[in-house]
Amino acid sequence: MSTRLSFDDGDQNTNPRIMTFRPSYEEFKNFADYIAYMESRGAHKAGLVKIIPPVEWIPRKSGYDIENINMTIPAPINQVVTGAHGVYQQFNIQQRRQMTLRQFRDKANSEMFQTPRHIDYEDLERKYWKNITYISPDYAADVKGSLSDEDLDVWNIGRLDTILNLVNTDYGIEIDGVNTAYLYFGMWKSSFAWHTEDMDLYSINYLHFGAPKTWYAIPPAHGRRLEKLANSLFNENHQECNAYLRHKMTMISPKVLRQHNIPYNKITQEAGEIMITFPFGYHAGFNHGFNGAESTNFASKRWIEYGKRASICKCRSDMVKISMETFVRHFQPERYQNWLRGEDYGNHPEEPGKICAAAAPTINEYKMIEERTQLSKLKGNSAQKRGCSMPNDIEEANDDDDKASVASSSLNTKQVMVKLRKMPMPASNEATSDEKAAPSSSAAITKEKYDFNSIAVVRVKRLWNALPCTENGTNLLPNGVVKNTKRMRFQTKVLTLDDDE
Repeated sequence: MSTRLSFDDGDQNTNPRIMTFRPSYEEFKNFADYIAYMESRGAHKAGLVKIIPPVEWIPRKSGYDIENINMTIPAPINQVVTGAHGVYQQFNIQQRRQMTLRQFRDKANSEMFQTPRHIDYEDLERKYWKNITYISPDYAADVKGSLSDEDLDVWNIGRLDTILNLVNTDYGIEIDGVNTAYLYFGMWKSSFAWHTEDMDLYSINYLHFGAPKTWYAIPPAHGRRLEKLANSLFNENHQECNAYLRHKMTMISPKVLRQHNIPYNKITQEAGEIMITFPFGYHAGFNHGFNGAESTNFASKRWIEYGKRASICKCRSDMVKISMETFVRHFQPERYQNWLRGEDYGNHPEEPGKICAAAAPTINEYKMIEERTQLSKLKGNSAQKRGCSMPNDIEEANDDDDKASVASSSLNTKQVMVKLRKMPMPASNEATSDEKAAPSSSAAITKEKYDFNSIAVVRVKRLWNALPCTENGTNLLPNGVVKNTKRMRFQTKVLTLDDDE
């Protein structure tokens, strides 16, 4: 059974309802087509949709006997909630000890943490908001992995075929939980605070087993209203970071939303059901008891305008940032050059009357892309490792001093670009101190006397050896490939806790 309730029930245009779809297996087969079909029906206007999959779709044939699922939760979080009168902050404290899934289940079903007796979902919801600050639950969030069968080809959350795959195809980068699957194991009262997805992407959540989840959703057209309310209630947080809602700490009850005339919907997801969130769809919710869900992000062409104008948290290094370059280049070529210059004027899809320029890309990042492209043309078919960057034309490199600059890409990774000045190649294999200090007039020496690669190796080794370090280091990226290693998308604080007795 699922329940649905919303504020301002009288006007479908003001507050679109959360729709529920029951596709046949034939309709269900093509993921992108079915997403487009639901949007053609207006499902995206509510920010959230429920899908009841066809009976033929079985994501895990072996079932969900926890005794037979050998899984370890590396870093469960304890959710401490503070506040009062419907306005709360949630602090996710990372635990020191890992847990097996069986241990987590036993804790969730223990007398202290088990679901209280209740009449129906409405009664349980009242108990949730009444007791939200008491007995902090654990949440096994952002666990890398999948419970779906590897040979599942239809709606396999671990490998959805959408345009978000271009991040991996073009840049060779995987972002955990964004273009790979994450698992979430909850217990009674474990929650997810108000937020939109990273870069305002779509998300899919399949509840594999266990107790239901209650979801709250704000229609994307009213997302700015929620932001303004939150900014007034959490002004300090807003002053510190204009995208603080991405920290996933802000909790506002339905009662407060009604008091401020913020339209919202709620719906309960049960085991075997799928929830889809749409771009710029704010959502929050809580678990009714022990359960297991699988989730990831995905994208469509409609998302690109949202992504170009998504708010970015700059106060935390582990926040996901996705470069929009590949999407604009592939799907909006007529706007690409204007976008690179920061002159791509338009409006946020949910703010039709507000015209502004989309954020331009990081200069260094796209300069490196262009340099690598030109260099590959000059070099013909010679290969170059991903993650390496060199000046696009060695003969025009005329920096006054040797420079090393780090470009922080919008893919939440770092690429190091070493710019080296041309130097004459002496008779020996190593440049002398006099030659290193040679004036710029040395540029007149013929090209045959330059050996860019050998000079780069010598100088980088010298810089490395000169670093103040008492112990030998280890090169963690020998092949030049940079991989996102973000573990938690929840804001966490690592504390040393006493072992459980």
